[in-house]
Amino acid sequence: MKDLLIILLVCFGASANAQMEGWAQTFKDTRVINGHSVETSQKGAMKFVISHRFGALNGGTYELFGLDQSTIRMGLDYGLTDRLTIGAGRSSFEKTYDGFMKYRLLVQKDDNSPISITALANMAINTLKWENPDRENFATSRYFYTWQLLLSRKFSDDLSVQLMPTVVHRNLVPNEDIAHDVISIGGAIRYQLTKKMALQVEGYYIPEDQLASDFTMPLSVGIDIETKGHQFQFSLSNSMGMTEKIFITGTRNKWTDAGVGLGFNITRDFRIRGRK
Repeated sequence: MKDLLIILLVCFGASANAQMEGWAQTFKDTRVINGHSVETSQKGAMKFVISHRFGALNGGTYELFGLDQSTIRMGLDYGLTDRLTIGAGRSSFEKTYDGFMKYRLLVQKDDNSPISITALANMAINTLKWENPDRENFATSRYFYTWQLLLSRKFSDDLSVQLMPTVVHRNLVPNEDIAHDVISIGGAIRYQLTKKMALQVEGYYIPEDQLASDFTMPLSVGIDIETKGHQFQFSLSNSMGMTEKIFITGTRNKWTDAGVGLGFNITRDFRIRGRK
């Protein structure tokens, strides 16, 4: 954790002289698929985000290929400045509430920096009823924390790439053989197919011996459709979760046995402050 903080401080110092004018927009939205992109909201802009995930296709006709099962997250993001975004949301999966803060440390510019860097801190709370309410339970056992550095580069008008070194901390784990801290490295690619349509791929590599044997690494593929004021995305993913704790450390389904489900994201932007 100390190394991560040092990296954040170094990046913050490097960003002090970076100017916002002319920065490269690496991704079209603040999300890739399940996770965040390097982008932050504009100052005074409110973003309403609806994310929906269905069950796995291998549920067959009995589960209508996953359509009988679903999870949803609804959230609001707000740009305090062009660099700083805060947000909160609620997921039906484990009845999870989450809040986050994103800060744009470095902006890609041809004459200044070859990459963009954003720091993300997230806290999530599981509010399911206690499995054993008669014993002594602690509220802190429900808390989960995520820290990420989002490093991206726009290589051309069509191609953008992002890396996401990530630490997820779980206050409570099932037994002492399972790590409280899970370190992973994520990757994302965006490729512009047409003027209004793009392909995005997002996945996380998790080194061995950090998760129980029945968990696996998340991989998602999405198609973005851009309209005025809206961003639509249709996706296939082996994770039904839409917060870092869930899709990084809680994915069980596998692509190899059709354990993937349909999903979509819809975002709508509203101008709260600064309207001309």
